[in-house]
Amino acid sequence: MTTDERYMQRCLQLARCGRQNAKPNPMVGAVIVARDTIIGEGYHVRCGQGHAEVNAFASVRLEDESLFSQATLYVSLEPCSHYGKTPPCADLIIEKGVRRVVVGCIDEFAEVQGRGIRKLRDAGMEVTVGVLEEACWELNRRFFTFHRLQRPYIILKWAQTANGFIDDHGKALAISTPFTQMLSHKLRAEEDAILVGRVTNEREHPQLTVRHWVGPNPHRMVIDRRHPLRMESLHAHGIQSLIVEGGASTLQSFLDQELWDEIRVETAPITVADGTRAPQLPPHVRMVACCQYDGNTICRYTRE
Repeated sequence: MTTDERYMQRCLQLARCGRQNAKPNPMVGAVIVARDTIIGEGYHVRCGQGHAEVNAFASVRLEDESLFSQATLYVSLEPCSHYGKTPPCADLIIEKGVRRVVVGCIDEFAEVQGRGIRKLRDAGMEVTVGVLEEACWELNRRFFTFHRLQRPYIILKWAQTANGFIDDHGKALAISTPFTQMLSHKLRAEEDAILVGRVTNEREHPQLTVRHWVGPNPHRMVIDRRHPLRMESLHAHGIQSLIVEGGASTLQSFLDQELWDEIRVETAPITVADGTRAPQLPPHVRMVACCQYDGNTICRYTRE
């Protein structure tokens, strides 16, 4: 790992601290380094408050501010260049006079998209872009999808038996373990909304809450043919991420329309003689993680 990658890794650690309260803004971390020592760091704590760069500069001790001319600012996302609820971070960076800026990834938000980097370079600063770029993009994949595609980031999720059924002869089947159920509720706390179809809602009456975790409940949604899902409505309401939990027909409808960004499948080491078949993974998926918990396996897939 290079020096730049090491400090960018710290930016990512800091950024994750804003997972809940930074919404609908992206998660961002910033680190200021002089003489191979961190002299300041910060993250975007809450929407409407200071961005990561502002908090990093504010954390620097007064006696260390003279080091700015020798310092490198690391930031996981391109500094903003526009006025929103706070002034442009690019202007602050120029004012502080750091020697170099290292950026994880470009901000795809329409008001930024390279303008922050251009402003820094126009001011004569050395700017390096793309350090741990994939990890930095992955951290804010919901934010980027929301703004680029004008819809939420969609996670399809189901649990299945080892022989590929999601129930037992049409009756609900406990596939998840207490621990994997807790992980499901953790995911719910991290996403904005959760959706099931009418049949699942009427048959199982799912609460779709985070009662086995700590955090906000996602917006609860039920769809059927009379109440189809309208992505533009979700976008208008600022819903950046959506979990689709099924059943099989609802999940398949999203797969058929290619309305998905991530698929999570939990498989238990049990079998049933018959039941509702789990959806088939679409072609051209890439497994990005697969872990075992209490004998069950949870695999996460994205598009190739």
